[in-house]
Amino acid sequence: MTYLAKPGLRHPGLPVNALGYTRRDYEGAISTLCAGCGHDSISAAIVAACFALDLPPHRIAKLSGIGCSSKTPTYFLGHSHGFNSVHGRMPSVLTGANLANRDLIYLGVSGDGDSASIGLGQFAHAMRRGVNMVYIVENNGVYGLTKGQFSATADQGAKSKRGLANTDQPIDLAAMALQLGATFVARSFSGDKAQLVPLIEAALRHQGAAFIDCISPCVAFNNHEGSTKSFDFVRAHNQAVNRLDFMPERAAITADYAPGTVEMVRQHDGSVLHLAKLAAEYDPHDRVGAMAWLNQRHAAGEIVTGLLYVDPAPRDLHAHLNTVATPLNALDEAALCPGDAALQALNGSLR
Repeated sequence: MTYLAKPGLRHPGLPVNALGYTRRDYEGAISTLCAGCGHDSISAAIVAACFALDLPPHRIAKLSGIGCSSKTPTYFLGHSHGFNSVHGRMPSVLTGANLANRDLIYLGVSGDGDSASIGLGQFAHAMRRGVNMVYIVENNGVYGLTKGQFSATADQGAKSKRGLANTDQPIDLAAMALQLGATFVARSFSGDKAQLVPLIEAALRHQGAAFIDCISPCVAFNNHEGSTKSFDFVRAHNQAVNRLDFMPERAAITADYAPGTVEMVRQHDGSVLHLAKLAAEYDPHDRVGAMAWLNQRHAAGEIVTGLLYVDPAPRDLHAHLNTVATPLNALDEAALCPGDAALQALNGSLR
């Protein structure tokens, strides 16, 4: 027998955040993914980030498509708004929801099959339009629900569990996000909680299109020797460009960094990103340089992780469209239907 609902009991000694919630209040149903799946670690990181930021769960909308990754919103933020869309169409559904109600915090969860194949066009337009969202791709390089075929992000030369080599060039979604205009681009690893949690925290506070490509090994079909998305391979070939701490404006700032340059990036809401540059020559404000660095390190067989690019003064879709501050779903009839005179004036201005 399978029990999906978690017990409602709470130990009275559990730590609480400023809202009086425990981490358990940000969890969802019990995961039905394979034991050891990297996706569950990403879910745990999302829970930790939302708890640390004191986010009210009812102000978060989580959306997904189809695949193992798109099942994961069931396993976190059980008291949030949620919508499981069709394969590859999460970005357009989220865009519509964001236009209707800009006051929610939007979290889109997808996979490499969902976003890099059938949903590639949807991903591209969400990034270039600057939809205010956190877009997380749980990237394992295979189609886990259909027995482990290579996905579009699988590296050329990587071997499947059956020993077959991938002959196609991979799609690098982080590089695409950079080229398409995303204002926050990062890559992380499901096995690196210390890096992933602050990246998610910073992305949730970012006003614009925030994209995180998270390598998440598939323990059933892509965690063997010869895979470039396995736990062992990623740990051995991880090249972090920075260490990141995220501090909301109200929090005390304490940090212990490795020697090197430390950079402070203040975001639109007053929160601060602290970047300790492990690669001294890396500039997280240089979009073109970030793309070049990704290509250079990929050619050397390395997986670049960390905050790849951030725009400290981003603009989102609502700023581009000059929409009103009031969410569109909260406008009354008078605002939505101003009458014939206003319509005629608008038509006249377009002639």
